[in-house]
Amino acid sequence: MRILCVGPLWRGSNAGGLFRALSREGCLIAVVDEFYYISLQSKTIKLKIAERLVRDWQAAEYNLAIKKQINIFKPDVVLIYKGAFVTPETLAFAQHHNAKIVLFYPDVSLTNHGGNIPKCIPLYDLIFTTKTFGIKDMMNMSKPKKMFFIPHGYDPDIHRPLTVSEKDKQIFGCEVSFIGTYSAKKEQWLAILKERLPDLNLKIWGGQWQKHNSPVLNSSIQGTTVDGDLYAAAIQCSQINLGILSEQVTGASSGDLITSRTFHITGANGFLLHERNEESVLYYKENIEAAFFDGPEEMVQKINEFLKNSVLREQIKEAGHKRALAEHSLDARARTFIAQVKAL
Repeated sequence: MRILCVGPLWRGSNAGGLFRALSREGCLIAVVDEFYYISLQSKTIKLKIAERLVRDWQAAEYNLAIKKQINIFKPDVVLIYKGAFVTPETLAFAQHHNAKIVLFYPDVSLTNHGGNIPKCIPLYDLIFTTKTFGIKDMMNMSKPKKMFFIPHGYDPDIHRPLTVSEKDKQIFGCEVSFIGTYSAKKEQWLAILKERLPDLNLKIWGGQWQKHNSPVLNSSIQGTTVDGDLYAAAIQCSQINLGILSEQVTGASSGDLITSRTFHITGANGFLLHERNEESVLYYKENIEAAFFDGPEEMVQKINEFLKNSVLREQIKEAGHKRALAEHSLDARARTFIAQVKAL
């Protein structure tokens, strides 16, 4: 199967991990890297304004690059990861050249990332969503031809046990960590944690945490993201890794039930303490392969319990890692992907 993969390749991206997994499963792939064409990472106001001014030109060049690769590579499948900047006209071009077009959509909301995504939904031959509620949301918004739920997974190239150095431990070592982008709910819950346990060594990694308004978190917020190998190192250097989920946003019928961290943490051999819901408990046996909590009060209680019991914590961590190795790699997700695409 020849697959043209369209999405970001940076080390640690979920898109790049899936693309490499498809290659390991025997697919012949080519990649159009979104970040090569679309500038999205500027931090200063002036550069952000400049990015917006040239965005349409960049997107046009990006879509042209996809078409050129279709002509050169002659794919059986064009796999679009998220697809915020891919136009309906580009999808029609792929179909005209006898390629099946497939969307892998990893996010909660269909409307928070520009107008191309809703416009393109009816055109895809198959849509994979990492959210079980995403199927209903897409059905309510449009008329997709075929949909399939597929959860995130861990990337064996990235989320793996590492030999951490003393330097790693000095930088990342802590009792509890949260690694993820800011949201108001996450701030609220982590502030409660720090208020209840003021001496707790808590480290918060991720983007947009400058938005927080809780002084109690000032010493915990690290002010940067951690990606690639440093992400795996941060997981391993934390005694407890929190899985706090994003709240419901515009364009989604639910907040997150699982996320990529649900599998990254155990893949990297970290101890996972995850928000409990009807879906998250399906992937790990509670108190055997991962621990779970309902709300911030139980989260505080569980952290207290597990910090005092390193033996149990280690047992759960190792069992969770074995479960991840057996069932939750991106290679396993790639096999599911290939089977569904072949059935088209």
